[in-house]
Amino acid sequence: MSLRIDPALVEEIREQGRNGYPLECCGFLLGVWGGEERQVLRLLTADNEHGESPRNRYLIPPEAYLRAEQLAEREGIEVVGFYHSHPDAPARPSEFDRTHALPGVSYVIVSVRNGEPGDIRSFSLSPDHEQFPEESMEIVEGAVHRPGGRQ
Repeated sequence: MSLRIDPALVEEIREQGRNGYPLECCGFLLGVWGGEERQVLRLLTADNEHGESPRNRYLIPPEAYLRAEQLAEREGIEVVGFYHSHPDAPARPSEFDRTHALPGVSYVIVSVRNGEPGDIRSFSLSPDHEQFPEESMEIVEGAVHRPGGRQ
């Protein structure tokens, strides 16, 4: 699998990580599926509602997921994944991330060290929930949402 995303959206994820530091930021990747490729057309920010440990965990409640699906459907696109930051930690899934992830979608993680965003990578959980390998992330100009769900 691979993920295509516009550089402006990558910068938006980085900025959210910077602004949310030292807590994890999070949100939805909205876009389209195309065979072995997902294309992100827009982001939808979510509130991190992990009450116990928002510095190293994130929680998006079911109601927010439902709203994201409804918005995507209205725009003729889909939820193709999620993004979140790792404050003062590498851009790779934690064991918590793996055990709480859904298979078949993309998870973009940005590392934010001392308030400055750094490495950004994408992962996709295997169907058996055991592996969380990195997937190809292509940063491509022009992969942004246009009104009516078109590029």
